[in-house]
Amino acid sequence: MGHLLGATHAGVALQTTVPPGLEPASTEDAYQAQLAFLQRSRSGIGGWKVGAKSEDGPIQGAPLPLSCLHPTSSAIARGAFPVLGLELEIMFCFDWAFTPRSTPVPEEEVMESISAVGASIEIVSSRLAGWPDVPRLCQLADLQNHGALVTGELADYHEGFDFRRPQAHLTFNGADVFKGQGSNPAGDPRRLLGWLVNHCSEHGIAIPAGTVVTTGSYTGMFFPREPGLVIGQISGLPPIHFELS
Repeated sequence: MGHLLGATHAGVALQTTVPPGLEPASTEDAYQAQLAFLQRSRSGIGGWKVGAKSEDGPIQGAPLPLSCLHPTSSAIARGAFPVLGLELEIMFCFDWAFTPRSTPVPEEEVMESISAVGASIEIVSSRLAGWPDVPRLCQLADLQNHGALVTGELADYHEGFDFRRPQAHLTFNGADVFKGQGSNPAGDPRRLLGWLVNHCSEHGIAIPAGTVVTTGSYTGMFFPREPGLVIGQISGLPPIHFELS
């Protein structure tokens, strides 16, 4: 996806269009475009995003460039993104490494591999002109509309945590963006993890131990119009914050 790569050069927020003849023809084509984008940009995989629009709907995911992961308390330039939305999410961390195999990875094995959990804030962005009114498969190829991920501190994973409807609080410059019981469109986001591990296995991609996976918004998407301080809190997890400069 050379068009997407060109939209990231020189630290300037640009957008591009994908000629109709180069649009992905299938979901598999979009996934191959994701990997080609990372290869051409010489970026390693720092983590993954995965999500679904309903509790029983299809699951999709994308690799996250290592250069686009930022720890809590970072300062991130607003001008680096042509469009910018914020989502407060929950991320999981695998304690085990997964390497490609010839048979499906059992769900139980994936669940046993979860070592830690934390809050994350995804910066949703797009390198495609006209977003969000662009073809769905082009959005998937564009790393599923990924701009950056701010990662919070990790806490030990507990099965009994309320992953479906935790209390969530997101503020921008001290004003509430969301406060109350959050919900993830996918339902319990842990159901997404087995899909991801097997997706990577089928595509010959290893998942190292310590990999983080962010799993969709609990607060909807917020579009800030100015620089400011972003603070997120999901009850039971360490708070997360960063400066949008």
